[in-house]
Amino acid sequence: MPIAPFRLFLACLVALALGTGAALAGGDLHVGNAAEPESLDIHLSSGVAEANIQRDLFEGLIAEGPDAGLIPGAAESWEISSDGTVYTFHLREDGRWSNGDPVTAHDFVYAFHRGLDPATAGSYAFILYPVKNAEAVVNGEMLALGNLGITALDDSTLEITLNAPTAYFLDMLTHHMAFPLHRASLEEHGSSWTRAGNLVGNGAFTLDEWVPQSHIKLVPNAYFHDAENVALDEVWYYPTEDEGQELQRYRADELDITYDIPADQIEWIVENLNDEYRNYPYLGVYYYGLNTTAVPFADNIPLRQALSLAINREILTQRITRAGEIPAYSFVPPGVAFYQQQSMDFEGWDQSARNDAARALYAEAGYGEDNPLEIEILYNTSDNHKKIAIAIGAMWKQLLGVEVTLRNEEWKVYLASRDEKTYQVVRSGWIGDYNDANTFLDLFVSDAGIMNSTGYSNPAYDALLENAALETDMANRQAMLEEAERIFLSDGPVIPIYFYTTQHMIKPWVQGWVDNIKDVHPSRFLSVAEH
Repeated sequence: MPIAPFRLFLACLVALALGTGAALAGGDLHVGNAAEPESLDIHLSSGVAEANIQRDLFEGLIAEGPDAGLIPGAAESWEISSDGTVYTFHLREDGRWSNGDPVTAHDFVYAFHRGLDPATAGSYAFILYPVKNAEAVVNGEMLALGNLGITALDDSTLEITLNAPTAYFLDMLTHHMAFPLHRASLEEHGSSWTRAGNLVGNGAFTLDEWVPQSHIKLVPNAYFHDAENVALDEVWYYPTEDEGQELQRYRADELDITYDIPADQIEWIVENLNDEYRNYPYLGVYYYGLNTTAVPFADNIPLRQALSLAINREILTQRITRAGEIPAYSFVPPGVAFYQQQSMDFEGWDQSARNDAARALYAEAGYGEDNPLEIEILYNTSDNHKKIAIAIGAMWKQLLGVEVTLRNEEWKVYLASRDEKTYQVVRSGWIGDYNDANTFLDLFVSDAGIMNSTGYSNPAYDALLENAALETDMANRQAMLEEAERIFLSDGPVIPIYFYTTQHMIKPWVQGWVDNIKDVHPSRFLSVAEH
């Protein structure tokens, strides 16, 4: 349907107000950011740590405000056709790259073509599947990139055609896969285009330094269309995989914002630094993935279900994580728009009944005291992940006699092991890229590539997701997605553990931070007061 003129007018007013009302305190911001980025290439990265930085370096057609609400980005306005399949974006006249070149509609066409080109092998290409012919191009069924539903009508007008009406499309355009690219710099520098001095972005900041395992330093982009309302002088991102050390750096005033908080310190923090502690619901799920392509989990649903039943999620969240996390008995988190959360059958049982069912299913799967299951849990470097893995391993050992070993790997190595399926059980988490159930369920369709790290495949599940993508009736679409999740939970390729809340420590001198369910905090809206 066409976008309501008042709604678009209001969005522009909000964007203007956010700009002119910013507290321009200036200063340098020092941010803990989990792992060393695997890449700043918008088509080759997949982690939250990378997205935090890319959000500062680039701007899509649609941007996110301080509260993660949608605001005009590189496009100052847009229209939607009456059938909901054609979006026409009008780029702002003052849009510039960090080298001064104008941002044009052709830059978006180039980026979409690169992101969907099979030669790029982008792990997040599926994000753009709503675009007409995108999936066919990625799968090699259609070789001509010119058949994609994205066209530059002129330098300042971009038309995107979808396969079907897509409720979350505008939200999806805030994802890094939908950012534009400066073609000349990529062609000049090749695979080194993301290095400091080479990277040309259109965001509020530009890359000044990148010292691996030390820091990434950003400075303001003088050509950004809202540069006069960007307060910060510098933004420093630090890899902080060790939450304990991160907290120490924060208490020493080396960090203004932490990425996370060590679970065993939360009680002390609440008692001593509660004014600086932020805990807020998050659009994400923490889970264990099971490699369904190999023994012991291939074609063994009873075993998958037994291990899930044997985990006492209440104990984990109350005694191990202790940060307000919500025990998870579904994969799609609560609060998702146009969706009724589904759940596993045993959600309402007490743990004693779950344990009895787990023992019976474990025996049905072919395991017991004389033939104990031997499995390995893979997790990326993190004290919190380690504590959870130890606790779950102990629960499986105590109840079922499972012999568990742990394997810890640094982020990049972990990603390779997960993607290549050289694991049995893997610690995983998923943060919604947009507020829709599809962003969770679409991960596990058979052709989702490395995003489907479990190798799960069920034709009935695939069909429901495919049909839901084409359904225009929202009630019918919701019913399809809910049925798909019920099938998924019954098959058990993953074990949901808990739904995230975000935990950060934030110094009192940081201004402009707004808690939100997406945990999106663009640096352009932040400032640091004198202290």
